[in-house]
Parts: sequence; C-alpha cells; structure tokens
Amino acid sequence: MQDISLSASDKVKQALVRVPAVTLYFWIIKMMATTVGETGADFLAFNLKLGLLTTSLIMSGFLIVVLINQFRLKRYIPFSYWAVVVLLSIVGTLITDLMVDDLGVSLITATVGFSVLLAIVFAAWYASEHTLAMHSVQTAKRERFYWAAIFVTFALGTAAGDFLAEASGLGYFQSALVFGGAIALIAAAYFYAGLNEILAFWMAYILTRPLGASFGDLLSQPTKNGGLGFGTTGTSIIFLTVIALLISYLSITRKDQIRSTVD
Repeated sequence: MQDISLSASDKVKQALVRVPAVTLYFWIIKMMATTVGETGADFLAFNLKLGLLTTSLIMSGFLIVVLINQFRLKRYIPFSYWAVVVLLSIVGTLITDLMVDDLGVSLITATVGFSVLLAIVFAAWYASEHTLAMHSVQTAKRERFYWAAIFVTFALGTAAGDFLAEASGLGYFQSALVFGGAIALIAAAYFYAGLNEILAFWMAYILTRPLGASFGDLLSQPTKNGGLGFGTTGTSIIFLTVIALLISYLSITRKDQIRSTVD
C-alpha cells in the first residue's frame, strides 16, 4: 500500500516539473537557440533597420507573452518552453548590444556586471529554495528564479563572447574553440572527476551562450570581418528550422520528459 502511495506522489511531482530533462537533445537545441539569439537579434536590429531600442521593445513584448503562457501551463510543454528560451536569447543579446553600442558601456564592464548579477540571482534562489537543481523547478516561484538566471546567462554570454572575439582581437573561430574547450573540460570533470551535477550544469549552460554567440558571428559575419559570410537571415532560418523539427520530435516521443522523483 505504501509503494502505491509513493508512486502516486512521484507522478504528481513529475507532472509539476516545468523544465525538460537534460539530455543530448537539450544541449543541441540550447546551442542552436543561443546561435539564433545572436543572428536573430542582428537581423532584426540591423538588416530590418529597426534599431536596437525598437527591436528590444518589440521582442520584449513577445517575450512577456510567451512567459505568461509558460506560467499558465504550469508544466513542461516543449514548444512553450523553447519559445521562451529562444526569445530570452534574442532579448538578452539585444540588451547587451544596446548597453554597449548605444549607451557606451564597455564589454568588460558588461561582462563583470552581468557576472555579479548572475551571482546575486543564484544567491537569492538558493537562499529561498535551498537548491539550484534544474529538475526541482516545480513551482512558479522557482520558475521565476530559473528564467531570471537564464536571462542573465544570455546577456552575460553575449558580452563575454563579444569581448573575447572582438575586443580582445582573438576572432570568432578561436573564441568558439576556447569556449568549446572549456565546456569539454567541464564535461570531463563531471563524468570522470565527480564534479557536482548542478555546478557542472550551470557552468556549461553559461558557457554555451558565448560559444553560440561566437559560432553565430562566425557563420553570419562577412568574410572581411572574420566570418564565413552566410548572413544573419540564412543562418537564422536554418537554425530555427532545425530547432522546430527537434521540438516536434520531442513533443511526439517525449524523450525529454523528467521521469525520476524530484525534491
């Protein structure tokens, strides 16, 4: 009788989890979403000539709409969740670009500032909930902390990626190698050296943003600027199409549903 009760409790907890399981699919879509954040923001602000401020306001409006829908659902739905991630990526990129290009904030100042802000978000989250585990995001309060952290990682990643690739003169390809190598070291430490799972996740999550930013710039920027010249339009369309196909697949197969007991 006790086993049946625990099983029912586990099912209720599972249903309340508002985020996907961290699988290979998760990291692939996350990486593509970060790349779209870079190329999509550039396309809207510069190709369509909307400007950074106007584009930021428009995309923030869309972000608010999808966030309201996400909180209304109270559970993980692939299209809703990843729509928030993509829009957070775009808005985070736009906010950083607005600060640097229009307000004159240096990339190093933006990088340090967003690093401090992220630390504050994590500290407040842990002080309130006593966990930063992704699979424990079961309530609206925890989800608010979660999305706040995600947003800051995107803004931070944009600043750090641009600083390393552009301000330092390292270049897009070399920057992508640096961030990719750092993520590989984190993965190795997690699988072979016992690095804490939660710490490893957030370290990798933070670094995928500058990796995506560097990769997006590498693909979209003109060859004279060190890119491959594919353009923001083509790069954004290709990546958004692949993201949509993967999300459709996960919606059908449910391979990214969290099935274990959560705290």
